[in-house]
Amino acid sequence: MARRALILVEGSRYNGPLYVQAALRLGLHPIALSADPARYDYLAADGIEAIRVDTDNLDALIRECSLIRATYDIAGITSVGDSFYATVGKLCRHFDLPGPNPESIERCCNKFTQRQLLAEAGVAIPAYRLAADAADIESSADEIGLPVIVKPAVGSGSRGVRLCRNVDELAEHTTYLLGGEHIWRSSPRILVEEFALGPYYCAEIMGNEVIGISAADFGLPPHFVFREITFPAPLTDDEHKRIADVSRGCLRALGLGWGPTCIEFRWTKLGPVVIEVNPRLGGSPDPELVQLAYGVDLITEHIKLAIGEEWDLHRRHSQTAAARIFVPDRDGTINSIAGESRAAALPGVAEIKFYVEPTTAINRKGDTRDWIGHVIVASPSRTQTAEILQRAVDLVGWSITPFSSLGE
Repeated sequence: MARRALILVEGSRYNGPLYVQAALRLGLHPIALSADPARYDYLAADGIEAIRVDTDNLDALIRECSLIRATYDIAGITSVGDSFYATVGKLCRHFDLPGPNPESIERCCNKFTQRQLLAEAGVAIPAYRLAADAADIESSADEIGLPVIVKPAVGSGSRGVRLCRNVDELAEHTTYLLGGEHIWRSSPRILVEEFALGPYYCAEIMGNEVIGISAADFGLPPHFVFREITFPAPLTDDEHKRIADVSRGCLRALGLGWGPTCIEFRWTKLGPVVIEVNPRLGGSPDPELVQLAYGVDLITEHIKLAIGEEWDLHRRHSQTAAARIFVPDRDGTINSIAGESRAAALPGVAEIKFYVEPTTAINRKGDTRDWIGHVIVASPSRTQTAEILQRAVDLVGWSITPFSSLGE
């Protein structure tokens, strides 16, 4: 009998290893398809089969999967992030496997189209305009009124997203997006949006069920780099219900509801305003936090859905889980990292991990690529979790030599 394989289209240094580990626990043989498998060091470290293929070419992926099917029973096909999730839907449709609706995913991943569909459905969203050049950006910001958020209409990981508080910042970010620094996979399409003020929340959804809602804080503006994430968010029952109801309205408006979705909100004076709908799981450490807070392994349950097995979204317990993301405050070369073992020994610390090693060069981008590690803790109470998290953070340190002083 042929071995059951799970095809993973591309990967991620955050959730990627979690998908591989979950597949192995389910008795599946993970096979990664990537344009550059060397980008994901966990594949080689775990001895995972990886095949180089043009993942932007659907026909090439179909041919590769057909070759794999000659040796393995393909149990399912999925992807870690949303960039290739529409492609996954098309592959699943071709091979008659369970998968997301590719048309719905494509509509959702275009943030302008997403905005249009949400607005038509009466979902509260920030005011927005679509821009293609510097003149469009300037006039859109003038119509909406500064400050504004300026970001690519297609993209993830907060890449190219910036708060522009004045005309100088607007001009600077326009130059960044259109002057060759930002990498576009298609012709530039830029969203200029009203800056929605208020606490940030994110709903983690599987199918049509809201599994949990987190609260998060960011680092200093003008960028939006996560600093701390907590499940569950400190919401009243009514606030939780309002976010859950709006979330389900988003799913209906966008034709989603198969598999994972995470929806980002700001709670403004008007209530919950949708910032973005992502047709995927929240990135790490969100899945780990959900499992610690509620006992639901979202990644395992997603894979079960992808291979046609019945999932189990039943909550097994209730705790407060939180993560602090480590983000450097300067560019340079990391000299040392200290305190990991002492922090890991604290009761309540579930994981402490650095993604970099000494001698790593740090060139901050103002997005998730700036993350260098995290610590995750959990306990029965919000207060206790916050105290443990701060103690762990206080034990950890790193030093960076600025580039300008190297060789002096």
